[in-house]
Amino acid sequence: MNLQRLRGLIRKEFIQILRDPSAIAIAFVLPVFLLFLFGYGVSLDARHIPIAVVVDQPTAETSAFVGGLQHSPYFMPEIYGSLHQAREAVMDRKADGIVWLRADFSRQVIQGRTASIGVLVNGVDANNARIMEGYMQGVWQNWLQQRALNAGKPLIIPINAEPRIWFNPALRSRDFLVPGLIAVIMTLIGALLTALVVAREWERGTMEALMATPVTMAEILLGKLIPYFIMGMGGLLLSVALAVWLFAVPLVGSFWVLLVCSALFLLAALGMGLLISSAARNQFVAGQIAIIVTFLPAFILSGFIFDIQSMPAPIRLVTHIVAARYFVSILQTVFLVGDVWSIILWNSLALLLMALFFLGVTWRRSRKRLD
Repeated sequence: MNLQRLRGLIRKEFIQILRDPSAIAIAFVLPVFLLFLFGYGVSLDARHIPIAVVVDQPTAETSAFVGGLQHSPYFMPEIYGSLHQAREAVMDRKADGIVWLRADFSRQVIQGRTASIGVLVNGVDANNARIMEGYMQGVWQNWLQQRALNAGKPLIIPINAEPRIWFNPALRSRDFLVPGLIAVIMTLIGALLTALVVAREWERGTMEALMATPVTMAEILLGKLIPYFIMGMGGLLLSVALAVWLFAVPLVGSFWVLLVCSALFLLAALGMGLLISSAARNQFVAGQIAIIVTFLPAFILSGFIFDIQSMPAPIRLVTHIVAARYFVSILQTVFLVGDVWSIILWNSLALLLMALFFLGVTWRRSRKRLD
């Protein structure tokens, strides 16, 4: 290992990065774009759901219940004259559900009988339908409590649930999505960018010229690894800054723990990118392999959006070989919960083993030969 040659390779790589706008765009522009897209454009929260309300016989009781729907942040009710019109609104996707207050609703309430409300939910989106059902139960219970309070009578419910929401009291999906998105961004910077850049050198013939020099293969690999590691950590700092200061995602845990764990994941991603570039010396092929092998698993199988425990058992087994799974778990823990070492240490160990594996395989496969 010659430090002077290594410094020259690192300097050469930084000059090439500065001359290549696509590398800078992937490292710094793409993270900002993805954070804005998922931070503002993607939400798992169900709010302002359009629903059709049908009241067969308007009374004070029905007006109070409809008023509860109108004051709820989860619904946007619209009154329809008949059930047939409300069904047409659902068919035309103008409403996601129907609330039907029958003609005997007020009479049953006044007489102390069990009054039923017809609730028809569009089940095309099963997750949204379940959320609507739960919100409707909440509106119904609030109306009962308010009615009992106005009558000066206690509301007798057999079970009194007192929910407490930990780690994300506001139930903002943004606080869940943005930390996980950092893993996807780091995968793009580490694996995709490295695979494309090295494959481009093979296409242009600069790698052959480099191999004709006295530099060793270890120096070439480090000369590629160090600059893109610095770029990846710069992309991480930019993403964390936007997450905390722009999207107001709380960073409960230690920043230094986050930095060390991110470095381990970035080494694993860089190892995957170098390994892909050693197998595919064409930019198009390297890009396709990097997307299929690294980006898609990081997006789908890491727990970033889809819950791993809800997946079939064979798919859950596959997720154990996805490095982003362990990093997403660390990110969501450090951001929202804190320094829970039982989670951080085991996932960091998995990332360390993956980084050693990919970098070791890349080093074993790399030879100063053109075949």
